[in-house]
Amino acid sequence: MGQPHLFSLIDKAIFDYKMLPKGCKILIGASGGKDSTLLVEYFANRMRRFSSKETADFSFSAIYFQTDFAPPFNLELKKLFAKWGVDFIEKKVDVLGRLKPGRKMSCYWCSTQRRTELIRYALGNGYDAIALGHHLDDILETLLMNMLGAGKLTAMPPVLQYEKYPLKVLRPLCYAPVRQIVEYADASGWQKITCTCDYQDNSKRKEMRSRLEQLTAGDEQSKIRMFTALKNINPTYLP
Repeated sequence: MGQPHLFSLIDKAIFDYKMLPKGCKILIGASGGKDSTLLVEYFANRMRRFSSKETADFSFSAIYFQTDFAPPFNLELKKLFAKWGVDFIEKKVDVLGRLKPGRKMSCYWCSTQRRTELIRYALGNGYDAIALGHHLDDILETLLMNMLGAGKLTAMPPVLQYEKYPLKVLRPLCYAPVRQIVEYADASGWQKITCTCDYQDNSKRKEMRSRLEQLTAGDEQSKIRMFTALKNINPTYLP
């Protein structure tokens, strides 16, 4: 039996963007949701597939940051990680305690604090890169959000080298449409045990998700062409 189609898409992204140089040490930000769970399973699978080949000369761990109001990491999912042979780390972060007086709690603030701790842990423990579960739809939603909200043509690059730190951000799911991820999670049986934070106040992203579906009529090929357009920029025909 061949590997899942999604794994082939991730293989292609890793090859196209040279995400796994020899000897690299990767830290996966595991949220407990379907996207990062797919990423964890993929890396565990890749280790098995290439265990005797030079291309598997990398290592990885997954880390979960529990916030003040998010539920503990799902026990069944933790057992699944153990079954996959994943080195799994859990840490706590006081997101509410860092909120300045008079400021409202938001998904953006929470994600910023968790990202800060992710970077701090990666730098302190010798990791070369952080891998995040942002998929194709996430990238295009961010593109629309920045275009319509900030007037900027920016999105989420598949590979980002931090200027301040000797650390990269990887997005191996950049070619993976969210619909395929949902279907794979359902078919694999772990969709029902993945979870995310109970606090959800991200209306702007939800709006962009709706607009993306309207713009592409939900067609995955149209979404792929939008992503490809970001790599085929002709400044001669831009303002």
